[in-house]
Amino acid sequence: MGFRRLLLAALAAVLVSITDGDGGGGGLCAANVLIHGYKCQEFDVTTDDGYILSVQRIPQGRSGGGHRRKKPPVLLQHGLLADGTTWVMNSPEESLPMILADNGFDVWIVNTRGTAYSRRHLFLNTFQQKYWDWSWDELAAHDFPTAINFVYNKTGHQKINYIGHSLGTLIALAALSEGNQINKLRSASLLSPIAYLSHMKTGLGNIAARSLLSEAYKFMGIAEFDPLGFPVKEFVKMICNQPGANCYDLLSGFTGNNCCLNTSTFHNFIETEPQPSSSKNMMHLAQTVRSGILSKYDYVNPIINLFHYGQFWPPVYNLANIPRDFPLFLSYGGNDDLSDTVDVNNLLDILKDHDTDKIFTQQVENYGHIDFILAVNAKDVVFNQIVKFLKKRF
Repeated sequence: MGFRRLLLAALAAVLVSITDGDGGGGGLCAANVLIHGYKCQEFDVTTDDGYILSVQRIPQGRSGGGHRRKKPPVLLQHGLLADGTTWVMNSPEESLPMILADNGFDVWIVNTRGTAYSRRHLFLNTFQQKYWDWSWDELAAHDFPTAINFVYNKTGHQKINYIGHSLGTLIALAALSEGNQINKLRSASLLSPIAYLSHMKTGLGNIAARSLLSEAYKFMGIAEFDPLGFPVKEFVKMICNQPGANCYDLLSGFTGNNCCLNTSTFHNFIETEPQPSSSKNMMHLAQTVRSGILSKYDYVNPIINLFHYGQFWPPVYNLANIPRDFPLFLSYGGNDDLSDTVDVNNLLDILKDHDTDKIFTQQVENYGHIDFILAVNAKDVVFNQIVKFLKKRF
Protein backbone atom coordinates (compact mmCIF):
# COMPACT_ATOMS: atom_id res chain seq x y z
CA MET A 1 0.00 0.00 0.00
CA GLY A 2 1.44 3.38 -1.04
CA PHE A 3 2.01 6.34 1.26
CA ARG A 4 -0.97 8.28 -0.15
CA ARG A 5 -3.30 5.31 0.40
CA LEU A 6 -2.03 4.91 3.98
CA LEU A 7 -2.59 8.63 4.61
CA LEU A 8 -6.11 8.42 3.20
CA ALA A 9 -6.91 5.44 5.42
CA ALA A 10 -5.61 7.22 8.52
CA LEU A 11 -7.56 10.39 7.77
CA ALA A 12 -10.68 8.35 7.06
CA ALA A 13 -10.43 6.59 10.43
CA VAL A 14 -10.10 9.92 12.23
CA LEU A 15 -13.00 11.44 10.30
CA VAL A 16 -15.32 8.52 11.06
CA SER A 17 -14.54 8.76 14.75
CA ILE A 18 -15.32 12.48 14.74
CA THR A 19 -18.54 12.35 12.71
CA ASP A 20 -20.06 9.12 14.01
CA GLY A 21 -23.87 9.19 14.18
CA ASP A 22 -25.56 10.31 17.36
CA GLY A 23 -29.21 9.40 16.73
CA GLY A 24 -30.24 12.72 15.22
CA GLY A 25 -28.59 15.23 12.95
CA GLY A 26 -29.63 17.09 9.83
CA GLY A 27 -29.45 16.11 6.21
CA LEU A 28 -31.64 13.35 4.87
CA CYS A 29 -32.66 12.23 8.38
CA ALA A 30 -34.12 15.60 9.33
CA ALA A 31 -35.70 16.22 5.95
CA ASN A 32 -37.34 12.86 5.32
CA VAL A 33 -37.22 10.44 8.27
CA LEU A 34 -37.34 12.06 11.73
CA ILE A 35 -40.47 14.01 10.79
CA HIS A 36 -42.34 10.70 10.52
CA GLY A 37 -41.46 9.56 14.04
CA TYR A 38 -38.58 7.21 13.19
CA LYS A 39 -35.15 7.33 14.78
CA CYS A 40 -32.45 8.21 12.28
CA GLN A 41 -28.67 8.55 12.49
CA GLU A 42 -26.28 10.35 10.15
CA PHE A 43 -22.75 9.11 9.42
CA ASP A 44 -19.85 10.29 7.29
CA VAL A 45 -17.87 7.39 5.84
CA THR A 46 -14.68 7.85 3.82
CA THR A 47 -13.66 5.63 0.92
CA ASP A 48 -10.09 4.46 0.45
CA ASP A 49 -9.74 6.99 -2.39
CA GLY A 50 -10.84 9.90 -0.22
CA TYR A 51 -14.54 10.47 -1.00
CA ILE A 52 -16.72 11.23 2.03
CA LEU A 53 -20.08 9.46 1.72
CA SER A 54 -23.21 10.31 3.66
CA VAL A 55 -24.86 7.25 5.21
CA GLN A 56 -28.13 7.16 7.14
CA ARG A 57 -29.39 4.55 9.58
CA ILE A 58 -32.98 3.81 10.60
CA PRO A 59 -32.31 1.38 13.46
CA GLN A 60 -35.92 0.43 14.27
CA GLY A 61 -39.54 0.93 13.37
CA ARG A 62 -41.89 3.46 14.90
CA SER A 63 -43.25 0.88 17.32
CA GLY A 64 -39.89 0.49 19.06
CA GLY A 65 -37.06 -1.95 19.30
CA GLY A 66 -38.95 -5.21 19.07
CA HIS A 67 -37.79 -8.46 20.63
CA ARG A 68 -34.55 -9.07 18.71
CA ARG A 69 -31.44 -7.52 20.20
CA LYS A 70 -29.59 -7.79 16.88
CA LYS A 71 -31.68 -6.79 13.90
CA PRO A 72 -30.65 -8.04 10.43
CA PRO A 73 -28.94 -5.17 8.56
CA VAL A 74 -30.17 -4.02 5.14
CA LEU A 75 -28.21 -1.59 2.95
CA LEU A 76 -30.03 0.37 0.23
CA GLN A 77 -28.20 1.81 -2.81
CA HIS A 78 -29.99 4.27 -5.12
CA GLY A 79 -29.69 4.59 -8.88
CA LEU A 80 -28.23 6.99 -11.43
CA LEU A 81 -28.98 10.76 -11.19
CA ALA A 82 -30.60 10.13 -7.79
CA ASP A 83 -29.60 9.93 -4.13
CA GLY A 84 -30.89 8.30 -0.96
CA THR A 85 -33.89 10.64 -0.87
CA THR A 86 -35.62 8.54 -3.53
CA TRP A 87 -36.11 5.74 -1.00
CA VAL A 88 -38.01 7.98 1.47
CA MET A 89 -39.92 10.30 -0.83
CA ASN A 90 -43.30 8.65 -0.31
CA SER A 91 -45.24 8.28 2.95
CA PRO A 92 -43.81 5.85 5.55
CA GLU A 93 -46.46 3.31 4.57
CA GLU A 94 -45.21 3.42 0.96
CA SER A 95 -41.43 3.81 1.49
CA LEU A 96 -39.21 0.71 1.50
CA PRO A 97 -36.80 1.80 4.30
CA MET A 98 -39.65 2.46 6.74
CA ILE A 99 -41.43 -0.75 5.75
CA LEU A 100 -38.22 -2.69 6.40
CA ALA A 101 -37.66 -0.94 9.74
CA ASP A 102 -41.23 -1.71 10.80
CA ASN A 103 -40.58 -5.37 9.90
CA GLY A 104 -37.63 -5.64 12.27
CA PHE A 105 -34.66 -4.75 10.05
CA ASP A 106 -31.77 -2.40 10.76
CA VAL A 107 -31.90 -0.14 7.70
CA TRP A 108 -28.98 1.75 6.15
CA ILE A 109 -29.03 4.14 3.16
CA VAL A 110 -25.87 5.16 1.29
CA ASN A 111 -25.48 8.21 -0.97
CA THR A 112 -23.10 7.92 -3.93
CA ARG A 113 -20.15 10.28 -4.34
CA GLY A 114 -21.03 13.55 -6.06
CA THR A 115 -24.68 13.64 -4.96
CA ALA A 116 -26.13 16.32 -2.67
CA TYR A 117 -25.14 14.74 0.66
CA SER A 118 -21.83 13.23 -0.52
CA ARG A 119 -19.92 16.07 -2.18
CA ARG A 120 -16.83 16.15 0.04
CA HIS A 121 -13.35 14.69 -0.33
CA LEU A 122 -10.29 14.63 1.89
CA PHE A 123 -8.19 16.61 -0.61
CA LEU A 124 -10.34 17.55 -3.61
CA ASN A 125 -13.36 19.79 -4.18
CA THR A 126 -16.15 19.53 -6.73
CA PHE A 127 -14.70 22.38 -8.82
CA GLN A 128 -11.71 20.21 -9.70
CA GLN A 129 -11.92 17.84 -12.65
CA LYS A 130 -9.99 15.25 -10.66
CA TYR A 131 -12.92 14.98 -8.23
CA TRP A 132 -15.12 13.70 -11.09
CA ASP A 133 -12.57 11.25 -12.51
CA TRP A 134 -14.62 8.12 -11.87
CA SER A 135 -17.27 5.87 -13.36
CA TRP A 136 -19.28 2.98 -11.96
CA ASP A 137 -16.03 1.00 -11.94
CA GLU A 138 -14.93 3.11 -8.98
CA LEU A 139 -18.36 2.89 -7.35
CA ALA A 140 -18.04 -0.91 -7.41
CA ALA A 141 -14.39 -0.91 -6.34
CA HIS A 142 -14.52 1.80 -3.64
CA ASP A 143 -17.99 3.06 -2.60
CA PHE A 144 -19.55 -0.41 -2.45
CA PRO A 145 -16.93 -2.07 -0.20
CA THR A 146 -16.64 1.05 1.98
CA ALA A 147 -20.37 1.03 2.73
CA ILE A 148 -20.47 -2.74 3.23
CA ASN A 149 -17.49 -2.72 5.60
CA PHE A 150 -18.88 0.19 7.59
CA VAL A 151 -22.30 -1.40 8.14
CA TYR A 152 -20.71 -4.80 8.79
CA ASN A 153 -18.51 -3.38 11.55
CA LYS A 154 -21.25 -1.20 13.07
CA THR A 155 -23.70 -4.10 13.32
CA GLY A 156 -21.45 -6.58 15.08
CA HIS A 157 -20.19 -8.36 11.95
CA GLN A 158 -23.62 -9.43 10.81
CA LYS A 159 -23.98 -10.34 7.15
CA ILE A 160 -25.82 -7.66 5.17
CA ASN A 161 -28.84 -7.81 2.90
CA TYR A 162 -28.15 -5.49 -0.04
CA ILE A 163 -30.93 -3.80 -2.03
CA GLY A 164 -30.12 -1.81 -5.16
CA HIS A 165 -32.14 0.02 -7.77
CA SER A 166 -30.98 0.62 -11.34
CA LEU A 167 -27.29 1.67 -11.23
CA GLY A 168 -27.26 0.32 -7.68
CA THR A 169 -27.79 -3.15 -9.16
CA LEU A 170 -24.99 -2.72 -11.71
CA ILE A 171 -22.58 -1.69 -8.94
CA ALA A 172 -23.44 -4.82 -6.95
CA LEU A 173 -23.27 -7.19 -9.92
CA ALA A 174 -19.86 -5.84 -10.94
CA ALA A 175 -18.52 -6.10 -7.39
CA LEU A 176 -19.95 -9.56 -6.75
CA SER A 177 -18.56 -10.89 -10.03
CA GLU A 178 -15.11 -10.08 -8.67
CA GLY A 179 -15.82 -11.51 -5.22
CA ASN A 180 -15.79 -8.07 -3.63
CA GLN A 181 -17.27 -8.28 -0.09
CA ILE A 182 -19.40 -11.30 -0.90
CA ASN A 183 -18.36 -12.95 2.35
CA LYS A 184 -20.03 -10.07 4.24
CA LEU A 185 -23.33 -10.23 2.34
CA ARG A 186 -26.32 -12.43 3.08
CA SER A 187 -28.29 -11.62 -0.08
CA ALA A 188 -28.84 -9.09 -2.86
CA SER A 189 -32.19 -7.76 -4.09
CA LEU A 190 -32.01 -6.10 -7.50
CA LEU A 191 -34.83 -3.77 -8.58
CA SER A 192 -34.88 -2.82 -12.27
CA PRO A 193 -31.59 -4.70 -12.69
CA ILE A 194 -29.06 -3.09 -15.00
CA ALA A 195 -26.28 -5.15 -16.52
CA TYR A 196 -26.83 -4.94 -20.26
CA LEU A 197 -28.34 -1.89 -21.96
CA SER A 198 -28.32 -2.64 -25.66
CA HIS A 199 -32.14 -2.71 -25.88
CA MET A 200 -32.74 0.46 -23.88
CA LYS A 201 -35.68 2.36 -25.41
CA THR A 202 -35.67 5.73 -23.63
CA GLY A 203 -35.62 8.53 -26.18
CA LEU A 204 -33.10 10.90 -24.59
CA GLY A 205 -30.86 8.22 -23.10
CA ASN A 206 -30.71 6.11 -26.24
CA ILE A 207 -29.96 9.02 -28.56
CA ALA A 208 -27.30 10.41 -26.20
CA ALA A 209 -25.60 7.03 -25.85
CA ARG A 210 -25.63 6.04 -29.51
CA SER A 211 -24.88 9.40 -31.12
CA LEU A 212 -21.54 10.03 -29.34
CA LEU A 213 -23.01 13.15 -27.71
CA SER A 214 -21.86 11.88 -24.31
CA GLU A 215 -18.27 11.96 -25.56
CA ALA A 216 -18.82 15.42 -26.98
CA TYR A 217 -20.00 16.59 -23.56
CA LYS A 218 -16.90 15.28 -21.81
CA PHE A 219 -14.54 16.56 -24.46
CA MET A 220 -15.93 20.05 -23.86
CA GLY A 221 -14.01 19.77 -20.58
CA ILE A 222 -17.09 19.41 -18.34
CA ALA A 223 -16.30 16.76 -15.75
CA GLU A 224 -19.51 17.06 -13.69
CA PHE A 225 -22.78 15.96 -15.26
CA ASP A 226 -25.29 18.08 -13.33
CA PRO A 227 -28.87 17.78 -14.65
CA LEU A 228 -29.77 21.13 -13.08
CA GLY A 229 -26.70 22.97 -14.36
CA PHE A 230 -26.47 25.13 -17.46
CA PRO A 231 -24.08 22.87 -19.44
CA VAL A 232 -26.33 19.81 -19.13
CA LYS A 233 -29.39 21.82 -20.10
CA GLU A 234 -27.57 22.86 -23.27
CA PHE A 235 -26.50 19.25 -23.78
CA VAL A 236 -30.15 18.13 -23.48
CA LYS A 237 -31.13 20.76 -26.04
CA MET A 238 -28.62 19.20 -28.43
CA ILE A 239 -30.25 15.80 -27.90
CA CYS A 240 -33.75 17.24 -28.23
CA ASN A 241 -32.87 18.50 -31.69
CA GLN A 242 -32.20 14.93 -32.80
CA PRO A 243 -34.95 13.04 -34.70
CA GLY A 244 -37.08 10.87 -32.41
CA ALA A 245 -36.39 12.75 -29.19
CA ASN A 246 -39.39 13.63 -27.03
CA CYS A 247 -38.46 16.38 -24.58
CA TYR A 248 -41.91 17.29 -23.38
CA ASP A 249 -41.42 15.23 -20.19
CA LEU A 250 -37.75 14.92 -19.25
CA LEU A 251 -38.34 12.27 -16.57
CA SER A 252 -40.06 10.03 -19.11
CA GLY A 253 -37.47 11.02 -21.70
CA PHE A 254 -34.67 9.61 -19.54
CA THR A 255 -36.45 6.73 -17.74
CA GLY A 256 -39.44 5.88 -19.91
CA ASN A 257 -43.06 5.89 -18.78
CA ASN A 258 -44.03 4.94 -15.24
CA CYS A 259 -47.48 3.61 -14.45
CA CYS A 260 -48.10 4.32 -10.81
CA LEU A 261 -46.58 7.55 -9.46
CA ASN A 262 -48.89 10.00 -7.74
CA THR A 263 -48.71 13.64 -8.79
CA SER A 264 -46.97 14.94 -5.67
CA THR A 265 -44.28 12.25 -5.81
CA PHE A 266 -43.69 12.99 -9.49
CA HIS A 267 -43.17 16.68 -8.78
CA ASN A 268 -40.95 15.98 -5.76
CA PHE A 269 -38.77 13.74 -7.88
CA ILE A 270 -38.44 16.35 -10.61
CA GLU A 271 -37.62 19.13 -8.12
CA THR A 272 -35.18 17.35 -5.81
CA GLU A 273 -33.80 14.25 -7.45
CA PRO A 274 -31.98 14.98 -10.67
CA GLN A 275 -28.61 14.58 -8.92
CA PRO A 276 -25.13 15.03 -10.38
CA SER A 277 -22.93 12.26 -11.66
CA SER A 278 -19.63 12.35 -13.52
CA SER A 279 -19.37 12.76 -17.26
CA LYS A 280 -17.02 9.77 -17.23
CA ASN A 281 -19.77 7.68 -15.63
CA MET A 282 -22.24 8.73 -18.32
CA MET A 283 -19.69 7.85 -20.99
CA HIS A 284 -19.12 4.44 -19.41
CA LEU A 285 -22.85 3.72 -19.51
CA ALA A 286 -22.95 4.89 -23.13
CA GLN A 287 -20.14 2.45 -23.94
CA THR A 288 -22.21 -0.34 -22.37
CA VAL A 289 -25.20 0.58 -24.54
CA ARG A 290 -23.18 0.57 -27.75
CA SER A 291 -20.95 -2.45 -27.13
CA GLY A 292 -23.45 -4.82 -25.53
CA ILE A 293 -20.58 -5.94 -23.28
CA LEU A 294 -20.25 -5.39 -19.55
CA SER A 295 -16.67 -4.25 -19.20
CA LYS A 296 -14.58 -1.72 -17.36
CA TYR A 297 -14.27 1.82 -18.70
CA ASP A 298 -12.73 1.97 -22.17
CA TYR A 299 -10.15 4.75 -22.54
CA VAL A 300 -10.36 4.15 -26.32
CA ASN A 301 -6.59 4.52 -26.70
CA PRO A 302 -5.10 1.00 -26.36
CA ILE A 303 -1.94 2.41 -24.76
CA ILE A 304 -3.97 4.14 -22.02
CA ASN A 305 -5.95 0.93 -21.50
CA LEU A 306 -2.65 -0.93 -21.20
CA PHE A 307 -1.51 1.53 -18.54
CA HIS A 308 -4.69 1.06 -16.49
CA TYR A 309 -5.44 -2.62 -17.06
CA GLY A 310 -2.27 -4.26 -18.31
CA GLN A 311 -4.02 -5.07 -21.60
CA PHE A 312 -5.16 -3.19 -24.69
CA TRP A 313 -8.89 -3.70 -24.07
CA PRO A 314 -10.86 -3.13 -20.88
CA PRO A 315 -11.47 -6.32 -18.83
CA VAL A 316 -14.94 -7.84 -18.97
CA TYR A 317 -17.03 -8.41 -15.85
CA ASN A 318 -17.95 -12.09 -15.81
CA LEU A 319 -21.27 -12.26 -13.96
CA ALA A 320 -21.17 -16.06 -14.12
CA ASN A 321 -18.52 -15.80 -11.39
CA ILE A 322 -21.18 -14.85 -8.82
CA PRO A 323 -21.40 -17.92 -6.55
CA ARG A 324 -24.34 -20.14 -7.50
CA ASP A 325 -25.51 -20.42 -3.90
CA PHE A 326 -25.60 -16.68 -3.24
CA PRO A 327 -29.26 -15.63 -2.68
CA LEU A 328 -30.57 -13.23 -5.34
CA PHE A 329 -33.96 -11.56 -5.80
CA LEU A 330 -34.61 -9.79 -9.12
CA SER A 331 -37.71 -7.73 -9.85
CA TYR A 332 -38.14 -6.13 -13.27
CA GLY A 333 -40.85 -4.37 -15.24
CA GLY A 334 -42.53 -5.26 -18.48
CA ASN A 335 -42.79 -1.54 -19.29
CA ASP A 336 -39.26 -0.54 -18.20
CA ASP A 337 -37.52 1.30 -21.04
CA LEU A 338 -34.15 1.38 -19.25
CA SER A 339 -34.02 -2.14 -17.82
CA ASP A 340 -35.58 -3.73 -20.88
CA THR A 341 -36.88 -7.30 -20.56
CA VAL A 342 -34.57 -8.48 -23.37
CA ASP A 343 -31.53 -7.23 -21.47
CA VAL A 344 -32.84 -8.64 -18.18
CA ASN A 345 -33.36 -12.02 -19.83
CA ASN A 346 -29.77 -11.83 -21.07
CA LEU A 347 -28.69 -11.35 -17.46
CA LEU A 348 -30.91 -14.21 -16.29
CA ASP A 349 -29.44 -16.46 -19.00
CA ILE A 350 -25.96 -15.80 -17.62
CA LEU A 351 -27.29 -16.73 -14.17
CA LYS A 352 -29.05 -19.85 -15.48
CA ASP A 353 -26.77 -22.17 -13.49
CA HIS A 354 -27.62 -20.44 -10.20
CA ASP A 355 -29.08 -22.76 -7.57
CA THR A 356 -32.81 -22.74 -8.23
CA ASP A 357 -33.66 -22.32 -4.55
CA LYS A 358 -31.35 -19.30 -4.27
CA ILE A 359 -32.60 -17.11 -7.13
CA PHE A 360 -36.07 -15.56 -7.19
CA THR A 361 -37.44 -13.49 -10.06
CA GLN A 362 -40.52 -11.31 -10.38
CA GLN A 363 -41.80 -9.52 -13.46
CA VAL A 364 -44.31 -6.71 -12.92
CA GLU A 365 -45.90 -6.29 -16.31
CA ASN A 366 -47.01 -2.64 -16.10
CA TYR A 367 -44.09 -1.25 -14.08
CA GLY A 368 -41.65 1.29 -15.46
CA HIS A 369 -38.20 2.16 -14.12
CA ILE A 370 -39.11 4.52 -11.26
CA ASP A 371 -42.20 2.54 -10.21
CA PHE A 372 -39.96 0.09 -8.34
CA ILE A 373 -39.15 2.67 -5.67
CA LEU A 374 -41.94 5.26 -5.87
CA ALA A 375 -45.12 3.59 -7.13
CA VAL A 376 -48.10 4.07 -4.80
CA ASN A 377 -48.75 0.31 -4.90
CA ALA A 378 -45.08 -0.79 -4.66
CA LYS A 379 -45.60 -2.05 -1.09
CA ASP A 380 -48.18 -4.60 -2.18
CA VAL A 381 -46.56 -5.44 -5.51
CA VAL A 382 -42.80 -5.48 -4.73
CA PHE A 383 -41.81 -4.48 -1.19
CA ASN A 384 -43.78 -7.23 0.55
CA GLN A 385 -42.03 -9.73 -1.72
CA ILE A 386 -38.66 -8.32 -0.68
CA VAL A 387 -39.56 -8.63 3.01
CA LYS A 388 -40.63 -12.23 2.43
CA PHE A 389 -37.35 -12.95 0.60
CA LEU A 390 -35.23 -11.34 3.34
CA LYS A 391 -36.94 -13.37 6.05
CA LYS A 392 -36.05 -16.68 4.41
CA ARG A 393 -33.46 -18.72 6.28
CA PHE A 394 -30.87 -19.40 3.62
